[in-house]
Amino acid sequence: MGSVSDLPRRAVTRSAKLASLPLGFAGRTALGVGKRTLGRPAEAVAVEIQQRTAEQLFKVLGELKGGAMKLGQMLSIFEAALPPEISGPYRATLTKLQEAAPPLPASAVHKVLTEGLGAEWRDRFESFDDQPAAAASIGQVHRAVWADGREVAVKVQYPGAGKALISDFNQLARLGRLFGILMPGLDVKSMLAELKERVVEELDYTIEAASQTTIREAFLDDPDFYVPEVVAQAGNVLVTEWIDGTPLSKIISDGEQETRDHAALLYCRFLLSGPQRAGLLHGDPHPGNFRLLADGRLGVLDFGAVDRIPADFLHRMGRLLRIGTMSDITEIEDALRDEDFIREGVDIDTESLQAFLAPITEPFVNETFAFSREWLRGMAARVTDLRPTNVVRQLNLPAEYVIVHRVLSAGTGVLCQLECDIPARAESLKWIPGFADDADEADGELVG
Repeated sequence: MGSVSDLPRRAVTRSAKLASLPLGFAGRTALGVGKRTLGRPAEAVAVEIQQRTAEQLFKVLGELKGGAMKLGQMLSIFEAALPPEISGPYRATLTKLQEAAPPLPASAVHKVLTEGLGAEWRDRFESFDDQPAAAASIGQVHRAVWADGREVAVKVQYPGAGKALISDFNQLARLGRLFGILMPGLDVKSMLAELKERVVEELDYTIEAASQTTIREAFLDDPDFYVPEVVAQAGNVLVTEWIDGTPLSKIISDGEQETRDHAALLYCRFLLSGPQRAGLLHGDPHPGNFRLLADGRLGVLDFGAVDRIPADFLHRMGRLLRIGTMSDITEIEDALRDEDFIREGVDIDTESLQAFLAPITEPFVNETFAFSREWLRGMAARVTDLRPTNVVRQLNLPAEYVIVHRVLSAGTGVLCQLECDIPARAESLKWIPGFADDADEADGELVG
């Protein structure tokens, strides 16, 4: 088991591994050029370089903890751009790392609690379980009973986690050209800067406490949702109400169809309605952050990753969600260029673009939609085609859409795991102003 004192050495090891990536890339590029001279088609060589670059990139990221691991979890666009023989083992490596993360020794946990809550921190609890109930990339959660008798979750951040995260991101920012090999239409530098800013915020439990309180107040007394109250926050300690319930992951594996549809509808409704109701988007739609309570409500946890959504941006986002209902491909292209999804100077084959978008936007076109693993596999196959002719490789992900994209893609993945049939379009019409306004104004353009 590693100790807190190992963190600086681990950081040095991470930096060395990250720094080695460009050298490996240069060698593979030379290999590719050599093969091309032996008569292999240029496109085949290009695909092989991309696959090998991706394989090496994710192999190194998968060996890392901290910022690189978090980046790997967040950048679903890159994972989606890879063939399953690469992305599958990568996901497995991340899961193994997550599960194998050694818990902090009790003495280190107590030190963090003393720094945050004071030397008499034990007086604030009736009891405190030194054994963590859950672990994550930057901290762990302990179960306890507050002095007033309430059961609480105590989130404790790993000492040194902040420095390790920032160090990893500074190293990763130098690898932009490697990511660019996979997605040449992407403005990688801006995207990495946005991710770094969000991770820095996630390290600050003061921000998380404020976000959770804002969202709790927006959903207070809602018959569909429960957001636990923030009990206390100081330094690298966050204390919130403990909530029991059936994790969404359990419903995915064992739930009856009626339960799956109910949980899926609430999950979809919460993610879509948060920006309008609270001005905030829950940025980590992992099934582990959601619980179906005994009374049928959906309990929501973990507000470290959130995205602030101003009203004007929400309206613009609604227009983009509606692109599947537009009959004119020129209008679709204009919408994507307006938001910088197609960067200036990038030419797009509009027929390929329309063919690519049509099935992806089905949930927003049909009155109800059956999310399934089979449909998701079909979507993944379209995105994972690494041939230079694949239009997705020419698309950009603007910095302000990084978290939105993550929530939309990861959330869609969870709905497909639930194998549910829900009215996602109706939820979009109700909660996304730009989607509803434009659809009302352009009934004649609807194709679904």
